[in-house]
Amino acid sequence: MAHDHHDQHHTGHGHGNGTDIDWNEMGPLLESQAELFSPVYERAMAWLAQEVTEPGLIVDAGSGPGVVSCLFAEAFPGARVVAVDGTAPLLERARARAARQDVADRFGTLAGELPEVLDSLDYPADLLWASRSLHHLGDQRAGLAAFAERLAPGGTLALLEGGLPSRFLPRDIGIGRPGLQARLDALEAEWFARMRADLPGSVAETEDWPALLTAAGLGHTRTRTFLLDLPAPATDRARGYVATHLSRLRAGFGDALDADDRTTLDRLTDPADPASVHVRPDVFILGAYTVHTAVRPV
Repeated sequence: MAHDHHDQHHTGHGHGNGTDIDWNEMGPLLESQAELFSPVYERAMAWLAQEVTEPGLIVDAGSGPGVVSCLFAEAFPGARVVAVDGTAPLLERARARAARQDVADRFGTLAGELPEVLDSLDYPADLLWASRSLHHLGDQRAGLAAFAERLAPGGTLALLEGGLPSRFLPRDIGIGRPGLQARLDALEAEWFARMRADLPGSVAETEDWPALLTAAGLGHTRTRTFLLDLPAPATDRARGYVATHLSRLRAGFGDALDADDRTTLDRLTDPADPASVHVRPDVFILGAYTVHTAVRPV
């Protein structure tokens, strides 16, 4: 199961069956990014806590290195949390993180492919969180049905899908042609469509998530979008995220860009260039992350 924190799924890397990725190497990067984005998750959890009172079991489906899983353990101190992922080295990182944060006594991991691996859960979930993991399943409707089946009566499914592409720089950055990020967004959207089409058993689906949740037999659908707003001047961690993201885009989409945009990206990612995101004063991170929830009838 390719897990997918933040915008990693748009980079053209990090997907497929995982055989070509060194997850031990990727782990620290995914962890650092999830920590940077933690304000979004914390606000989403505060919203979820209004609906999900005292859950016994929380399942993070597609957990990666467990940053969000551990945030759930902190936000819901009475809950047991299970991080589910297809990549064993990332689950090792999740267990180590839980131990560091003193939540290991109510933290478990489950390795395997979604959604089938959820059949190995000992108990139904009071809250099942799926952050950008569903869209790696060819048949998203069937995936949602499988998620819904693993809920306890009255349990909540929370799906993070959609939102808006992140922005890191002004439209005109003083080098190259203005509007670079909008052009990169278009390439990422094309890549995402190809990724979806190439999945085993891929089914085209209208991405009306509340309607799909309703079709899975769930009710009381709600939707809320949370902003990540890290204004300029950016911290070193934020700059590192932006530099890594743009470098991955350059590697993944370089051939599809014109020479001018390639040069601009090269300058933006070159630490020695005074126009790079490593030093320029106008770097920021602004993103919107949409969470859809629905409840299994009692």
